[in-house]
Amino acid sequence: MKWSIKKAKRFLLKVILYCFVGSIVWVLLYAVLPVPLTPLMVIRCAEQISEGEKPGIYKDWVSYNNISPNLPIAAVAAEDQRFTEHFGFDIESMKKAYKSNKRGKKIRGGSTISQQVAKNAFLWPSRTYLRKGMEAYFTVLIELFWTKKRIMTVYLNIIEMGNGVYGCEAASQYYFKKDAKDLSREQAAGIAAILPCPLKYSPMDGGYVGRRRSWILRQMRNLGGELNYNEPITTDDKK
Repeated sequence: MKWSIKKAKRFLLKVILYCFVGSIVWVLLYAVLPVPLTPLMVIRCAEQISEGEKPGIYKDWVSYNNISPNLPIAAVAAEDQRFTEHFGFDIESMKKAYKSNKRGKKIRGGSTISQQVAKNAFLWPSRTYLRKGMEAYFTVLIELFWTKKRIMTVYLNIIEMGNGVYGCEAASQYYFKKDAKDLSREQAAGIAAILPCPLKYSPMDGGYVGRRRSWILRQMRNLGGELNYNEPITTDDKK
């Protein structure tokens, strides 16, 4: 019995070691290679099939240089204004989200762009503690092994931007019939405006999307013409 327990412990340690090494190799590969598929893409295809729809994944990986400089600024303005300052976690935003949710207000998240990349590239959508713990682990890894520019590149290439639409190039073609490198400030702000609910809204919508788009444009004016990954981001207009 003792031998069996000892053998089981050795086996478990080996599994943990292999998973640890494998996760690092996985992150290092994505530091230089395009992300071919994400768990969310597979899940969405399964949902489409279950609803009687033809499954489809529309994506087209592009390099950072082939993305309009308006889009990274719009994404930062909308999703993570401390992106160039933090190491994957925005403690202040997490505190605000916790206080807001504790008061029973509309649930708000404190996830950074780095955390969203960790979730979308390596994990599945879920609110369990296990998934959140793994998200934190992969967030640390990509912050260690990737540059901020690489994190932004992956984010803009894999994020869900519509029904079966993933990444800025596919979204640009789908909504505006143009390449991602040619997006205007208004169009980039429109895409950033729908990121919280891309299956519900379109970048050209009015109402909520229109108000959010206008707010993002104000933030973009504060940020300037191109995102500088070596300097802190400064804005003076609160959401």
